[in-house]
Amino acid sequence: MTRLIVAAGGGGDAVAAAMIHAALYGDEDQAVILTYAWDRLLIDPVPGPRGPDNFNGLQPLTPAVWAVSAEARPIAPAGSTLPRLAAELRHTFALIDPRYGVEGVTRQLEELVDHLSPKSIDLLDVGGDILARGDEPTLKSPLADAVTLAACCQVNAPVRLLVAGPGLDGELPLDELRGMLGPLIHTLTAKDVEPISSALEWHPSEATGMLAATARGVRGTCEMRDAGLPVPLTDEGPAVHEVDLDEALTRNQLARAILTTATLDEAEAHSREICGYSEIDYERNKAAWLKDQPAVQLDPDAVLSQLGHFEAEAHSRGVTHTTFRRITEALNLNGSFREDLRQLLINNRPKQYDAPLWRITAATE
Repeated sequence: MTRLIVAAGGGGDAVAAAMIHAALYGDEDQAVILTYAWDRLLIDPVPGPRGPDNFNGLQPLTPAVWAVSAEARPIAPAGSTLPRLAAELRHTFALIDPRYGVEGVTRQLEELVDHLSPKSIDLLDVGGDILARGDEPTLKSPLADAVTLAACCQVNAPVRLLVAGPGLDGELPLDELRGMLGPLIHTLTAKDVEPISSALEWHPSEATGMLAATARGVRGTCEMRDAGLPVPLTDEGPAVHEVDLDEALTRNQLARAILTTATLDEAEAHSREICGYSEIDYERNKAAWLKDQPAVQLDPDAVLSQLGHFEAEAHSRGVTHTTFRRITEALNLNGSFREDLRQLLINNRPKQYDAPLWRITAATE
């Protein structure tokens, strides 16, 4: 028995897919999780998504679909979290290749459906930005979701759209999303997080980290990303809703515009036209800026002192939690120090670790 889960935005959506597969389907045979290799610049310094030619050691599943096994390795300077996920989680991670636009991803899906004859197909998005029109001022990363949504709507097989953790990606406020969400499918619990707990200790996804934290009972306001977006951690955080796939396509202007695209460049051009930007352009600009920044070493005493100032300011803003990515960037540290920073903080102040988030206090505990 095989189930196919499409991780709409890649990154943390792939981790969430493993968690939700266990929560919804129990101890069935492993799922095939179709996902982008598209990590933040602190993991992959190369802007945009990676294709099969950016890896060594991929395993063929179909003519157009490759699996990323634990033995696969990204070719420098590219980076990817997928081989480590494949080593720690029991699922098969198959690579979305968006180089040939929505037509190419649709072809990949059709081949997988023919090859696997899956019992179900779920398209999963953490946060709900897949439901954006495209002109919302808070929207930051519409392209990846729009490509998978457009492709899933053209596959000759039933696809169920799931939104987990509405509002947790910091892109569309929960109040805007409520009216678009369909029936509640499941409310995640601490037990549901257990299958991915080891991955959460190192994976940089902020939205999936907050999804897991709310499932574990964490409540408050979490500051995320380089911009310090405040995201409410509420009782609605661990919810998984079904959403009508056709209604999502009708609403998502970018997904409709790119239905027949044959290259990623075409899809990007539509994103610039409809949304006013491309998230890959943002990554290109940020990568160029980071390249010119002087290297900063991880000095434990200096870091803990700077952290105190950051926490005091965050506390004054009503923030109760933050992510390690946010701390890394707020302290002007290179992304490669993220894991060392995390370990330093946990070792020095273990009571503030609300896994996988960091709890902000008024004073050092």
